[in-house]
Amino acid sequence: MNIRRRTRVCRNDLPRSVRCVPTDELVFEEHRAHLVRVGYRITGSVSDAEDAVQEAWLRLAGLDPDGRAAIRDERAWLTTVVGRLCLDRLRSAAARRERYVGPWLPEPLLTGDDPDEPLNAVVRDEGVRMAAMVVLERLTPPQRVAFVLHEALALPYADIAAVLGCPEATARQHASRARRIVADADPPQRATTAEQQDAIAKFADAMARADGAALVALLHPDAVWVSDSGGRSKAARREVVGSDKVSRLLLGLLDRYGAQMLAGWSPVMVNGELGIRSSAFADTAAGAAVFSLRDGRIAAIYQVVNPDKLPDGTPR
Repeated sequence: MNIRRRTRVCRNDLPRSVRCVPTDELVFEEHRAHLVRVGYRITGSVSDAEDAVQEAWLRLAGLDPDGRAAIRDERAWLTTVVGRLCLDRLRSAAARRERYVGPWLPEPLLTGDDPDEPLNAVVRDEGVRMAAMVVLERLTPPQRVAFVLHEALALPYADIAAVLGCPEATARQHASRARRIVADADPPQRATTAEQQDAIAKFADAMARADGAALVALLHPDAVWVSDSGGRSKAARREVVGSDKVSRLLLGLLDRYGAQMLAGWSPVMVNGELGIRSSAFADTAAGAAVFSLRDGRIAAIYQVVNPDKLPDGTPR
């Protein structure tokens, strides 16, 4: 990389690996979590988000002194570039998703306890919880970009219009329509850690006892089960809706696979919320699931068992 203005500075408020680095690299580290969050919310893919962020960084580093001096706000400039790159990826992915086998869920963000882990800064945002990400799938690519850039990041409509390649008035319309769709979907807010722990404990207990009545009582009447396999593993090919139907599905799986279904369960953070990681068993791949709670009951269970989205089933 042809990195200019490589004055070295030291800062103790950054991870040890980047405390003494060129100033251009400090700019990148300062905004990286924000940019990955933007890319992930637009594309639903960590790899696409990280590729876009890396490309934006290369473009910044490749500017000549005059081009760099013309940038008034590096964060806004980088956000705009990442938004434009992710819009291109989102449009190219549309055809692939039409051919996708079964429901499509965003790639889950699995995080551990390391405070320096980059994704830990990303998942602190309310907007990346799985329930909120699923709602974004209802938006067109321009609506999704306009919503993320304006509603979540307060980017001016003029800048959003530049990303979308449309007049400012059109960018406003995209954002307005996206707001209505998101408001109508009304995704549950993030539950407290204690509420998540209580729900998962009760769920695990009901499953261990094969207690259908307890499962129905724990599930919201309109509960939905969404399982993303991409056809790569055994999973429901359609969403299952209703507490009775979801309970019957779970008990049916338990009847088929027995104790081995529960043996490999362990807790994991999924998009910033407590979830369950499962080991591979029989004809089912390893996966991760996260619950969305409403009024203290499970409103949705989002399960990903597509190995392409969970290459090793472990936190990154």
